Amino acid sequence: MVDDAADLRGVNNRVDLAELSALVRARKRRTVMLDGVTLEDPDSTLIDDDVTIGADSIIGPGVLLFGNTSIGSRCRIHNGTRITNAALGDDVTVLDHCVIVNSAVASRASIGPFAHLRPNSDIAEGAHIGNFVELKNTQFGQGSKAGHLAYLGDATIGRDVNVGAGVITCNYDGEKKHATVIEDGVFIGSDSQLVAPITIGKGAYVAAGSSVTTDVPPD
Repeated sequence: MVDDAADLRGVNNRVDLAELSALVRARKRRTVMLDGVTLEDPDSTLIDDDVTIGADSIIGPGVLLFGNTSIGSRCRIHNGTRITNAALGDDVTVLDHCVIVNSAVASRASIGPFAHLRPNSDIAEGAHIGNFVELKNTQFGQGSKAGHLAYLGDATIGRDVNVGAGVITCNYDGEKKHATVIEDGVFIGSDSQLVAPITIGKGAYVAAGSSVTTDVPPD
């Protein structure tokens, strides 16, 4: 005996596959909503079976949650965002049209809009990743901010760092990838390039439009 006759259906073509996929996803959406999650437009939301979402989170239209993704309580995920195999803490805000893959976002952080967190990115508590900012294999420290149009790859970034608009970590020399280290309290001015391997010391200041090719000492 089964509770739903659909469990006995076969899949003989792509139409059957689509219809049964829709049934399975509808069951998941129902379970999520009964657990206290708001789906603003359930029919446009895709949630894989292994995804977990904490109570009082709000998921906007067109959001895609794939793989082993976990989302904490009281999060707000806005329209058109795709999250795959990622972990989000409590009270995280993800604005419209972000992509987050194989990464972690700690509590009270904010992401987007139009941000891209590529694999092995780790966003610490209270940090902000803004418009058209891309991270790859980067640790981004507590309370730090990258508000606009930056690329941060293979970087370790400390606490309370300000990364200005248009900043690039130049991590690839044509043959190998290299690391950038930005220590606590650093200010990186807009449109600067940090040519790795490089370390910017604690409390240092990089003026707008700089191309930095050697280590910068603290302060």
